[in-house]
Amino acid sequence: MKNDPHVESGIRLQKVISQAGVASRRHAEILITSGRVRVDDKVVRKLGTRVDPSRQVIHVDGERLLLDTDSLTIALNKPVGVVSTMDDPEGRACLADYTQDYPQRLFHVGRLDTDTAGLILLTNDGELAHRLMHPSYEIPKTYVATVPGEVPRGLRKKMLRGIELEDGPVEVEDFRIKDQYGDLTLVELTLHEGRNRIVRRLLESVGFPVVELVRTQFGPVKIGRLHPGVTRKIDGPVLQELYKAVDL
Repeated sequence: MKNDPHVESGIRLQKVISQAGVASRRHAEILITSGRVRVDDKVVRKLGTRVDPSRQVIHVDGERLLLDTDSLTIALNKPVGVVSTMDDPEGRACLADYTQDYPQRLFHVGRLDTDTAGLILLTNDGELAHRLMHPSYEIPKTYVATVPGEVPRGLRKKMLRGIELEDGPVEVEDFRIKDQYGDLTLVELTLHEGRNRIVRRLLESVGFPVVELVRTQFGPVKIGRLHPGVTRKIDGPVLQELYKAVDL
């Protein structure tokens, strides 16, 4: 049958679901016959279906089963001064200096300026990396910026209306004042943009040049208590949310 996900030499679908820890094999059979399982975007109801988990994508109740044990996605808290590349001809510190414990070839998902710290994702799933960077998926990114002076409360409304820069408008999903100490203010903003130095240019355009900048969240992944220069493997529900955000 055309588009039939059945692979004659594969593994029974209910066994794959059971091995993924989603349900017992008996309950997996109920999930299949109830139409709650998709293989390569096709609903499968036949219990005799066999699949190849190394090359097919399986969803149960809309959640992707993470079956590829060779797949790796990590979070790094990039320190200030580190270049967002895997190699630097000038000999500066780069992302590869912090991922030497991982044998996989990793792609960095976008970049952070050398003078910006915080969360950057790396993965060996090229399609995931591509989609996370593609503007059509509008993955939200959250930053905390330290700016000089006292930020007026009214700036939030102005930000949420959108700011026009020289290379086009910027839509801000959220903006709030977190704290103020001395002559400095901490602000948090969320946007989907990935243009070069976009947060710095945005804040400077409204009269608040950035003193320090940290990215604290990328999609569903939060920096949490991850210390500068330290990595954390992303797995479980958070990794599933990451795939779901880009329709994988």
